[in-house]
Amino acid sequence: MATTYEKERQLEQAIAPRIHQDMPDVDVLAVELLTPSRFCVYVDHPAGVDHALCAQVTSALRDFTREYTVDVSSPGLERPLRKPQHFASVVGRRVSLRTSPAVAGRAKFKGVLKDAGETSVTLGVDDADVTIPYEAIVRGNLIDEG
Repeated sequence: MATTYEKERQLEQAIAPRIHQDMPDVDVLAVELLTPSRFCVYVDHPAGVDHALCAQVTSALRDFTREYTVDVSSPGLERPLRKPQHFASVVGRRVSLRTSPAVAGRAKFKGVLKDAGETSVTLGVDDADVTIPYEAIVRGNLIDEG
C-alpha cells in the first residue's frame, strides 16, 4: 500500500503537467493529501495568487473531483518547499523539514537552510550541519519569521 507521501507525489506528477499545459505561468508548488479523499494544491504565479486563479486551477482539475475534494491555495507565509529550486530560493532562511526515512537519527528538523545543492540540502540544526538528500524530504516548509 502506498504511503501518504507516495500518493502525494503521484498526484503531483499527474497534476503539475496538466496545470502547466493549461496555465504555463502557474507553478504547482506542492500537493498535500489532507484526508484519504481530499487534497490541496499549492500554486504560485508571478502576479500573485487570487481567488480567480484558484478557481481556474480547480476547474482544470475537475476530473479529480470524482475521487477527491480538491482545494487550491496560495503558498502563504510558510510556503511549501519540495523541489531543489524551491530550496535554492530560501537559502539563509529558517525551514522545517520532515524526512522518511530518518536522517541522522531523526525525521523532523528545524533550522537555517545553509545550502541547496544538486542532490541535497544542508541545514544548520542545534549548532551542527546536517545534510539531507532531497529524496528523503517528504515535507518542507519555510518558517514564518515575521
